[in-house]
Amino acid sequence: MTETTHTAPAKVPRDTAPARTPVPDGARRGGGLLRRLTPWLFLAVPLALLITFTYVPVGNMIYYSFTDWDGVSPDRHFTGVDNYEQIFTRPELFRVFFVSFYYLAASAVQIVIALYFASVLSFDLRFRNLFKGILFFPYLINGVAIGFVFLYFFQDGGTLDSVLSWFGAGSDHAWLGDPESANTSLAGVSVWRFTGLNFVLFLGAIQSIPGELYEAAQLDGATRWQQFRHIIAPSIRPVVSLSVILAISGSLSVFEIPYIMTGGATGTTTFVIQTVKLAFQFNKTGLASAAAVVLLLIILLITWIQRRLVPDEKVDLV
Repeated sequence: MTETTHTAPAKVPRDTAPARTPVPDGARRGGGLLRRLTPWLFLAVPLALLITFTYVPVGNMIYYSFTDWDGVSPDRHFTGVDNYEQIFTRPELFRVFFVSFYYLAASAVQIVIALYFASVLSFDLRFRNLFKGILFFPYLINGVAIGFVFLYFFQDGGTLDSVLSWFGAGSDHAWLGDPESANTSLAGVSVWRFTGLNFVLFLGAIQSIPGELYEAAQLDGATRWQQFRHIIAPSIRPVVSLSVILAISGSLSVFEIPYIMTGGATGTTTFVIQTVKLAFQFNKTGLASAAAVVLLLIILLITWIQRRLVPDEKVDLV
């Protein structure tokens, strides 16, 4: 018999382990610089587009507002704040802001309607997906098409008069013939169109509420109104605040529906329609630019005031 001997593997001393190759300081600094520049490389194209198509035009608009440029001539004469003085001293230029109150009231109506339907359709109801599509569909239609459709709807002897005649109502009223009924009709069209946008915003916020809260409320015997008051309303407060900001800014910058349906006639001229006419019909680009700057400042001021009065607060419902 032969005796087999096992030789234990030799241990490699730690001191003999291969050492790491030192990284040069220049390469380390280059890698850190690349990591810092990587986010800006991804943002380069969006920032370039934002600056080119937003901030540069705004800067040019502010510059034009201090000149008498007609939009065509290469000559631009500096006039100081003369354009701004005309806006605030000429009643016919500033009076058009009062038309925005019709659309502001319509915005309040559409927020209430959208909030109601979003709350109702957030519960388990039959055909709720169908009603969601019906409510959101008007927002998908082009504004010019909506203007032409409702132009025939409100014209003398049109669709509205025909429907009213079925119920024995008179059909000799010119809906777009006087300022009050015309602005009310146009504001009603904006309610029909933009309710879907607010509805989707509210519905998304409501559906993000944990279902356990509804289950606990039902176990406690809470009614649908109590669930809305104590669960839904506090949870969607930031979205309601956003909708109010959009409503105010939208009511001040209404353009396409009244422009298509009346062209600004019969007292329906909005501030934006007047600005467009000043620039392209009367060739007063400097004055129109000043009007646009005033509108921008008013919207920013109202937004700032609204954010100060109704700040976003984190609501903990759990």
